[in-house]
Amino acid sequence: MTESSEPEAPPPAEAALRGLCPRCGGPGLFSGMLRFSDRCARCGLDYGSFNVGDGAAAFLILIVGAVVSLLAILVELRWEPPLVVHLILWLPLTLGLTVVLLRFAKGLLLALEFRNAAREGRIVKGD
Repeated sequence: MTESSEPEAPPPAEAALRGLCPRCGGPGLFSGMLRFSDRCARCGLDYGSFNVGDGAAAFLILIVGAVVSLLAILVELRWEPPLVVHLILWLPLTLGLTVVLLRFAKGLLLALEFRNAAREGRIVKGD
């Protein structure tokens, strides 16, 4: 077995879940709960050059909103709890799901953008 000079890149989903650099697999993709680090401490990949944008947030609003709304309707039809019970159940669940899934979605978008060498303004038109 031969050793390559460059570390092997992790799969995009693993990089997103574990917060790994999409190039070298080093830890430290995030500097906070949802904020990317400036660059990888191991290989120096500049995370600021990637444009993750708000795409992840838009999809999560729709997905989490649909799941929580469906659950709230089912709970209301089944048990008819008071409004305060709905607030206690659904507000923390909505916030928790959004933050956890947003971290994963942002990491996944960055890893896929790196893997596919996606950049703005690079559309090649055919003949």
